Amino acid sequence: MTYKSKLKSDSAELFFDAILSLETKEDCYRFFEDVSTVVELKSLAQRFHIAELLHGGATYQEIEKRTRASTATISRVGRCLNYGADGYKRVIERLEKER
Repeated sequence: MTYKSKLKSDSAELFFDAILSLETKEDCYRFFEDVSTVVELKSLAQRFHIAELLHGGATYQEIEKRTRASTATISRVGRCLNYGADGYKRVIERLEKER
């Protein structure tokens, strides 16, 4: 069964195809530096870090201290992790298998 995303569009398809074509971390750094601002990329990276910490059982206080994220951001990521499209969980579990 194919996931039906609210984001689906021709532009999103092209963008995700571009991401899937990246082969190395250097490719990722170069692409995302061009396609986003430093603040946007740091925000995305922080959210993923928060998701990984929540998935691992860290408390909001521990996460706030480690990431300097607001409790509102931590809560938002937590809602996505628990009630979202399972995107965080799928990637985190894949990374855990690779480690």
